[in-house]
Amino acid sequence: MNAPIHPEFSILLIDDEISWLRSLGLLLERAGFSTIHKLSDGRKVTEVLQEQEIGIVLLDLMMPHIPGQELIPVIREHSPETLIIVVSGMNQLGLAVECMKLGASDYIVKTGAEERIVATVRNAMNIWELKRENRAIRNQIIQGPEHPEFFDHMSTTNRYMTSIFSYIESIATSRQPVLVTGESGTGKELIVRAIHRACNPPGPMVAVNVAGLDDNIFSDTLFGHVRGAFTGAESRRGGMVERAARGTLFLDEIGDLSAPSQVKLLRLLQEGDYYPVGSDLPETIDARVVCSTHQNLVEKGAMGEFRKDLFYRLQTHHIHVPPLRERKDDIPLLLDTFIKQAAGENGKKTPTYPPELPVLLSTYHFPGNVRELKSMVFDAVARHRGGTLSMTSFKEAMADHNTPGVERISGPEKECEPFTHLEPLPTLTEASRMLVDEAMKRAEGNQSIAARLLGISQPALSKRLKQLRQKE
Repeated sequence: MNAPIHPEFSILLIDDEISWLRSLGLLLERAGFSTIHKLSDGRKVTEVLQEQEIGIVLLDLMMPHIPGQELIPVIREHSPETLIIVVSGMNQLGLAVECMKLGASDYIVKTGAEERIVATVRNAMNIWELKRENRAIRNQIIQGPEHPEFFDHMSTTNRYMTSIFSYIESIATSRQPVLVTGESGTGKELIVRAIHRACNPPGPMVAVNVAGLDDNIFSDTLFGHVRGAFTGAESRRGGMVERAARGTLFLDEIGDLSAPSQVKLLRLLQEGDYYPVGSDLPETIDARVVCSTHQNLVEKGAMGEFRKDLFYRLQTHHIHVPPLRERKDDIPLLLDTFIKQAAGENGKKTPTYPPELPVLLSTYHFPGNVRELKSMVFDAVARHRGGTLSMTSFKEAMADHNTPGVERISGPEKECEPFTHLEPLPTLTEASRMLVDEAMKRAEGNQSIAARLLGISQPALSKRLKQLRQKE
């Protein structure tokens, strides 16, 4: 018997043949379905639907008291989202068409239909899962996360980030894989830990960085080996899949996985089993798989470097973590958090900082994202000797990345210059005014910061502002 599939997914079997009900129930139990209700009298169907949330009904047509065709609209009225599958001994096209018009989703002839029945129920369960998750997602995105304590290790007030938290809660009961993408330094591992906390499994979270692992090391690391599998394998060793039992298996940098290893991971996800190195006997995975990458898997798939079928399987649930430049409203909160952490680690009193520091940081594009901001803060606090925290180290770090505060454009967007579609072109005076106004807006009126954005000195900016005011 397969491992139990989603226990909350309920199946209702309706047939007056007790032997068929028994054999059909055993077939579905062997396939892993655990919540199965059986009815030999169709008159009781309303009572069952009122007491249970039924995902799918497998319905016979030829029954006493109430024929199956008459039950279809009754089921649809009392449980509109329940899928109805007619399983009949009669192979009649006209009857099948009539049932579909009444609201049945499929018509299956009983004879030799075991595999089709199981496949149909599996598909129904997947549809039921997606509908339930979509409802939960809609509700939670509006309301915010129900359990903010799952995410208290992340500092944010950004709406997009809180919507991610709500999404994580909504998929907590799902056993499907999760793909977490985002640039380096955005906090993907923190998101993975939040997924594990929201799921609250009895097992541990086991992390494996798969970047640079050749296929043999990947297999041995994940699947383990049996005694005698290779020279030096003197005893059996369980792999990370086994260690993550009843918990979370986190595969980091999945975009760097070799082609042979991609095949093995795909089988693990599709079939739910794996072979330890040197073994002919499969073992079953009992962990949720979460993967992360900073790479664009769509582009890698187009270049033949990442299997498309694996990508589609991984992104059943997909979370993209935004870069810091897209959530700059979090900079003040992150700044406070990191200053307290850095002061604590250095045994120092938490310093105050100039009010213009968050403004200065908001003008920077942060190629290293949250990780870069944290490094800046820890360096500044380590240098701190008293009084107000100096902005010098922040300015030095920002100056190391090309023109301060300017986000470089690369790729196709580079060809789209800001004045390309302007008709007529602004004069130099007009363009200068536009640049100065925008810099002062971004700097919240701070001339020193605005001058850094424009790449000129503060006295030069002050002179330009005076000249522009005189021309008004």
